[in-house]
Amino acid sequence: MTNRPTLHADTNSTQQTQFLKVLTRDEAFEKFQGCLRLKPLGLETVSLQMALNRVLAEDIASSVDVPSFDRSNVDGYALVASDTFAAMEESRREVDLNQEVLSPGIVPEAAVRPGLATAIATGGMLPRGADAVVMVEHTDIVGKAEARRLEISRAVAPGENISYTGTDIALGETVLRTGQQLTSREIGVLAAIGRSSVSVYRRPRVAIFSTGNEIIAPGEPLRVGSVYDSNATIIGAAIQELGGEPIHLGVVPDNEEELLKTLEHALKYDLVLLSGGTSKGAGDYSYRIVESLKDPGIVAHGVALKPGKPICLAVTNEKPVVILPGFPTSAIFTFHEFVAPVIRAYAGLTEEQIRTVEATLPLRVNSEKGRTEYLLVGLVEGDEGLTAYPMGKGSGSVTTFSCADGFVTIGQHQEIVDSGTRVPVKLLSQRLSAPDLVFIGSHCLGFDLLIGELVQLGFRAKALFVGSLGGLAAAKRGECDLAGMHLMNPDTGQYNEHLLTEDLFLLPGYGRMQGFVFRRGDKRFEGKDIQQAIVSALEDNSCAMVNRNLGSGTRVLIDRLLGERRPPGYGVQTKSHNAVAAAIAQGRADWGVAIDTVVQQYDLGFIPMQEEQYDFVIPKSRLLRPAVKQFQALLAEPRVVRRLRDLGFLLPGP
Repeated sequence: MTNRPTLHADTNSTQQTQFLKVLTRDEAFEKFQGCLRLKPLGLETVSLQMALNRVLAEDIASSVDVPSFDRSNVDGYALVASDTFAAMEESRREVDLNQEVLSPGIVPEAAVRPGLATAIATGGMLPRGADAVVMVEHTDIVGKAEARRLEISRAVAPGENISYTGTDIALGETVLRTGQQLTSREIGVLAAIGRSSVSVYRRPRVAIFSTGNEIIAPGEPLRVGSVYDSNATIIGAAIQELGGEPIHLGVVPDNEEELLKTLEHALKYDLVLLSGGTSKGAGDYSYRIVESLKDPGIVAHGVALKPGKPICLAVTNEKPVVILPGFPTSAIFTFHEFVAPVIRAYAGLTEEQIRTVEATLPLRVNSEKGRTEYLLVGLVEGDEGLTAYPMGKGSGSVTTFSCADGFVTIGQHQEIVDSGTRVPVKLLSQRLSAPDLVFIGSHCLGFDLLIGELVQLGFRAKALFVGSLGGLAAAKRGECDLAGMHLMNPDTGQYNEHLLTEDLFLLPGYGRMQGFVFRRGDKRFEGKDIQQAIVSALEDNSCAMVNRNLGSGTRVLIDRLLGERRPPGYGVQTKSHNAVAAAIAQGRADWGVAIDTVVQQYDLGFIPMQEEQYDFVIPKSRLLRPAVKQFQALLAEPRVVRRLRDLGFLLPGP
């Protein structure tokens, strides 16, 4: 880098500069690639031991025949095939034996003629005059010493049990071609023709660094308000999968001088990736530093995508510089959309072919008009074909991309995709493996234990956590083997049974104790019963609760407890027991309702309220599936029951 980048904006400003020129995906893609030379970056020669997953930079023609001589495929005797004709167990043919024994690596000295045979091992060189090999198990030796003869009980045809010179690979034959990625199979071919090294395309070296004062490296203690740098690790692994070499430059805080210094160093490599700071806010230094690059500099900042709108694409002297959004799903998606094709081209790989399948959306999806949306989905095989469940964890989720099977593209002019719509799903992997058991429903630590036991037994399982009502609906449509649910009948206080249909079977699970949760030492609640705790919470206007989402069993319990009262925090609706406990532990709320197995993990205070029942609903058409039967057996296994009880779950029996 010849000129040090300089900031053109006031870094002390608190004003948010909006994206003034938002491009479509295709416009951004074309402008970005139009500034690049999408060719391999150079050649290098590597040994076969270092060639795995490298991309060939030359056509490979064999300089030898494989095999390089006529050889036997079996242990037996080389002879003239006509000497064996009509040979059977009850009517054997006989020939004389040469004294020579042909092991691999021995060049024959004695020729074979009619009425004569030579012992030969697998891989041995065929002697002159022989045109077949009879297997040793179809022969017997009779006579002694020099008078030995060979009895043959099965006829062979000319050429039988022989590999002739060049039948595998012929001298001059092209065995591998430019652009092929070398797996163990191709490396085996290279070794077979005597190559000890090979010319390959140089791996593109991609500099990666993450930005932000809140970002910390994995392994460091997690501070409140900080997040682990998962983006750099995920992107680095993806670069390796694409044939590149990641160069990790670490985490750089929001400091102008440090960012400039790191960027200068990063520009020594073939491609630069920054994670975070791509927006145009006052604290987003990454954008401001990259903005100073020239020739041509930033070509797109703000693309009509969801997720991934803030991506910043720049080029300087034909070198790509990309700022990926900080949220993991956005970062991974935009990486694969814009950066992966560049790395593949630099590495010499051909354009990736994406497989597409048809599936049905089980629920209505709303999309923002004016932005192309990529909706990540999990696929399950139902009674009427594939169903695509949206992975609705948001762009901040780390797991969304890893759990998804593919994505649905919703056009920028489409606002609604109705439930039941058939949609094309682009797969994230070329393989779509059918699991042995599909679970859809509410998440629970007890289920995690059970599914782990099932996997240890060799079953493949897929779990989609969409809540109790979503799981029940999926079971009714025949889209899953198990639905986990804990839905209370507000009229009776009973769980789950009131929602069954004649096509569903209820597999009893276990009890979970729900209770009032607070920070230990809070004098408003410590040592009180549930009614006293509720009174204390409602009397203090500064006491904030954290609520649960509508439709959850816990929300029904909370609303029965509060009646018409709406304390501070009632509108904060979280979707899990963990979110409730975390909000209280971090001081964002003072109380809530959650199950004790989660509360124990956060070391919070707990006042028992009511046991809820977490059960499994099974479509009756799937009761006889092996994985379902095994799951039922696990729930009754004493060792597994003890493990569930150790976690705090409530099960009947001694």
